[in-house]
Amino acid sequence: MSHRNARLTPTGRRIIIERVLSGRPVAHVAKELGVSRTCAHRWLSRYRDQGWAGLEDRSSRPRSCPHATPAAVAADVLAQRLKHREGPLDLGRRCGVSARTVSRILARAGMPRLWDLDPVTGARIRASRTTDRRYERVAPGDMIHVDVKKLGRIPAGGGWRADPVQTAANHRSSDQQLGFDYVHVAVDDHSRLAYVEVLPDEKGPTCAGFLSRAADFMASHGAPVQRVMTDNAFAYRRSRDFQDTLTALGAKHVLIKPRHPWQNGKAERFNRTLQEGWAYRHVFVSNQDRTDALQPWLHFYNHHRPHGSLGGQPPISRCNQPAG
Repeated sequence: MSHRNARLTPTGRRIIIERVLSGRPVAHVAKELGVSRTCAHRWLSRYRDQGWAGLEDRSSRPRSCPHATPAAVAADVLAQRLKHREGPLDLGRRCGVSARTVSRILARAGMPRLWDLDPVTGARIRASRTTDRRYERVAPGDMIHVDVKKLGRIPAGGGWRADPVQTAANHRSSDQQLGFDYVHVAVDDHSRLAYVEVLPDEKGPTCAGFLSRAADFMASHGAPVQRVMTDNAFAYRRSRDFQDTLTALGAKHVLIKPRHPWQNGKAERFNRTLQEGWAYRHVFVSNQDRTDALQPWLHFYNHHRPHGSLGGQPPISRCNQPAG
């Protein structure tokens, strides 16, 4: 494989030498191969000094790099990543280097991205899919993304995660029917401002009540709701209560294409952040303990947590009327 910056492969360089040695002018040969005369003369000089071996690729790495990140700093970044499982922005502040430097250190070390890891154990569990196709509404409130994330309820004492005597297997086979919490989320497309509630179900009236309260929250922070994007769940698509709420808000309902959840990607991505930063960040000893931790974390997310797509600023920085 040729050097990635090379205009010619070793075979092309050999052609230059053979044609020049046959008596052809260097300028003519260079033009035929689409390189400059300087380039052709360089390969001819290397051939004269080193023979055919001089035409092979060699590293372009400098002999020294005075501005390279010290090995101790790189080791600290990797250690903090393993310990805290944070992204480049947070690790950069923790280690005293820029987020870009952290990204280079992680990439050079072959560290997987946070999304590829189990948020509880840190083990790599999934492959990644990326896309360069992005969009963003121009003003706060132009569109909010609404979704529901189901979380298994936590038994008293914390269950198998908190009690080493138990296991995941006997927890699943237990006769306790704990059920699920339904975490309803609303995320503003422009500012990423989020509103979250833990509710007992995902029925139409419940979703309608959540939307009304989420719209009030968004409006109080300078993001009056104009459009609401959801998936095709029955409660969103067919519920009269939900449609009546949309009408009262004067908001347009935008449904994603069936079986295309990535179209509601900002809500899906926030669900992952929610799990990593709140639901699975600590071992909770009860379901109420986890629920009580939601609003403090949500305030941190909206007002203090740096957001990568917002230039390292929190969501509240993009709202028209920041609320304390």
